[in-house]
Amino acid sequence: MNILLFGKGGQVGWELQRSLAPLGRIVALDWQTEGRLCGDFTDLAGLAACVRAVAPDVVVNAAAHTAVDQAESEPERARTINALAPGVLAAEATRLNAWLVHYSTDYVFDGSGDTAWREGDATGPLGVYGRTKLEGEQAVARHDRHLIFRTSWVFAARGNNFARTMLRLANEREQIKVVADQIGAPTGAELLADVTAHAIRRVRQQPDLAGLYHLVAAGETSWHGYARHVIERARQAGQAIRVAPEAIVAVPSSAYPVPAPRPLNSRLDTRKLQTAFDLRLPDWQDGVDRMLGEILGR
Repeated sequence: MNILLFGKGGQVGWELQRSLAPLGRIVALDWQTEGRLCGDFTDLAGLAACVRAVAPDVVVNAAAHTAVDQAESEPERARTINALAPGVLAAEATRLNAWLVHYSTDYVFDGSGDTAWREGDATGPLGVYGRTKLEGEQAVARHDRHLIFRTSWVFAARGNNFARTMLRLANEREQIKVVADQIGAPTGAELLADVTAHAIRRVRQQPDLAGLYHLVAAGETSWHGYARHVIERARQAGQAIRVAPEAIVAVPSSAYPVPAPRPLNSRLDTRKLQTAFDLRLPDWQDGVDRMLGEILGR
C-alpha cells in the first residue's frame, strides 16, 4: 500500500508517521516543496500535481489552518487551506480510486446544549475556522472512498500544549484562572493516529464503512478540570508547584475575550465509530497521564 501523508510536522501528522508505517510505504510531506512534491496547501495546482506524481492508494490529510483567532483576519487563506485544498485532494483521490482520510473539528457545531453531538446533528459554526472546516468536510464527502474524523482538544507531548502552559504557570504564579464553561474531552494525537491506522485497514476490506465519524477520548471535563488534573499529577510526581489547589480559579469564557468565539459544548458522541470499528476508546485521563509521563520524565 502506498500512503501519501500531508501535515507530517503537526501533532497528529507526527504520530501518523509511526502508526501508518506497518501498513505500507509512506510519503510524508509538510508545507515545504520537496523536489517535485508540493505539501503547500495554498498551492492548489502543485498539490494536485503532487498527488498525481505519487499515485497513492491512500491519502491522509493531517494539514489544516488551525489558528482559530488568526482565521478571523485571514478568511481567504483559511478557506484555501481548510476547504479548497481538501477539495483538490478529493478530486485527485476520485481520479485514482484512492481512499482519502481527513480530520475535522467540533467547531462545525455551534456549541449549544449539554449533550454530545452526533454525526447527523445540524451544524452551525460560529467563526471562520469552523465554517472553512465544514466546507472542507463537504468537499471530501463528495468522494465515495473517504473517512472523516471529527475531533477536539487535541494534545501531544511533542511541542507546546495546554498542559505545558499550565505546568509553567503553576510554577510561576500563586493563582491561575482557567475557563470552566467549555466542556470537551482532551484527545491525544497518539489515539487519533492509532485509530486511523486501524480504520484504514478495516475500510479497505469493508468499503461500506466509509463515512463521517466522531473520534475523541472517553469522558468529559472543562479546561479548568483539565488544568487541575495536570497540576495535581505533576504535584504527585514531585514537581515544584507553586499554586495551591484552591488557587486554580474557575472563570467563564467571557473573562478572556478572543476574536473567534469558542463552542461551550465540544462533546462528541463516538458510539458510531466504536460500533463500526469494534473499538473501545480510553478515558481522557489515560492519555493525559501518559503525556505527562513523557513531559515530566524529560
